[in-house]
Amino acid sequence: MTDLDSLKYTDEHEWIALEGDVATVGITDYAADKLGDVVYVDLPAVGSTVSAGDVCGEIESTKSVGELYAPLTGEVLEVNEDVVADPSLVNADAFAGWLVRLRVTASDVDGLLDRAAYVALTGGEE
Repeated sequence: MTDLDSLKYTDEHEWIALEGDVATVGITDYAADKLGDVVYVDLPAVGSTVSAGDVCGEIESTKSVGELYAPLTGEVLEVNEDVVADPSLVNADAFAGWLVRLRVTASDVDGLLDRAAYVALTGGEE
C-alpha cells in the first residue's frame, strides 16, 4: 500500500510520488471513482516534454472523457504500458495504475497539495 501522506496532489485529482528528480503520476481514487469504469487512456510519448498545467493526455470512462493535466514540467521517462493495455487497472488500484514517470526539477513541486489539503479539496472524501 502506498503511504498516502508521502504523496503530493493537484486540484486536478492527480497524485505524485517524488523520488529524487523522478515523479510518478496517477489519478487519485477519488477521481477514479467519479469517472467510473476507465476504458481508455492516451498518454504522452516517452521522451516528450510536458508543461505543468497543460493537457498531456486523455482518460475515457463509460461516463465521460476527461483530460489529463501535467502536474509538473518535465521529460516523460516512462508510461505505464499495463494501463494502456488494460485501463481498468486505474479503477482496481489507482496507485498501481500509475500513468507516467517524469524527470522534473525540485522547484516545480512548490504548488502541489499535501494530503490534508487534498482531502479538504474533495470535501473529506479520500
